[in-house]
Amino acid sequence: MAKLEFEQLLDAGCHFGHLKRKWNPKMAPYIFKEHNGIHVIDLHKTIVKADEAANALKQIAKSGKKILFVATKKQAKEVVAEVVRPIDMPFVTERWPGGMLTNFATIRKAVKKMNSLDKLMQDKEFTSISKRERLQIERERAKLDKNLGSIADLVRLPAALFIVDINKEHIAVAEAQRLGIPTFAIVDTNCNPDLIDFPIPANDDASKSISVILKSMVDAIQEGINERKMEKGAQDDQEATDETRRGEENDAEGRKGDGEDRPRRPRKSAAKKN
Repeated sequence: MAKLEFEQLLDAGCHFGHLKRKWNPKMAPYIFKEHNGIHVIDLHKTIVKADEAANALKQIAKSGKKILFVATKKQAKEVVAEVVRPIDMPFVTERWPGGMLTNFATIRKAVKKMNSLDKLMQDKEFTSISKRERLQIERERAKLDKNLGSIADLVRLPAALFIVDINKEHIAVAEAQRLGIPTFAIVDTNCNPDLIDFPIPANDDASKSISVILKSMVDAIQEGINERKMEKGAQDDQEATDETRRGEENDAEGRKGDGEDRPRRPRKSAAKKN
């Protein structure tokens, strides 16, 4: 698993915090100094916390569970969608639907409705209905896809949340806390890190900063997925080998049993005497 480098974070501007007057005092352990009224984040601590988060995410992915990424702010939504989509993890980049976690059953109903609209639009009879009705269905389908398209495959609650800007996504944080779902997040100097299980102190307003940290987390998740596939493949091979061995042993026992049940012929010497 690739480790974040100090120069890499520095070039991405991960050390830039908010104005001093906007800071959250609980971020004090992660602040290096103040420069021109702006807090500077200690990147050495960023690296340590990022490694902890990456290792935890890797183990979750290795167990085959889903991690939901949440980033609806303008600077992060495109980055998240681009980086997360290849690893087949769900993400929310438009609007966080209230109750998405605490009222998950309702969200699943909306997803099922979207799937039913897909089937309707593929039906031959769809072209026979009026143009106005077709437009209404298409608009409803587009709206559902915009809000729920990236979580259509999320059939159960995620095992963890990765959040960009916990102040903006405070509803998602609150719902995860209520359900006991572990949270990972990029936390800036105006955030409360105590709300997050695995906080990563860094600039959450710059696309480059978000991208470099997010790619590191995604790489760790991909590594966990690959290890799971390798272990599963090795397990399948072992099961096939054991099955083959059991089959050979059963065949050997069968041949041995046939030999014992077969009547023995009398010896020639004994036959002559009689």
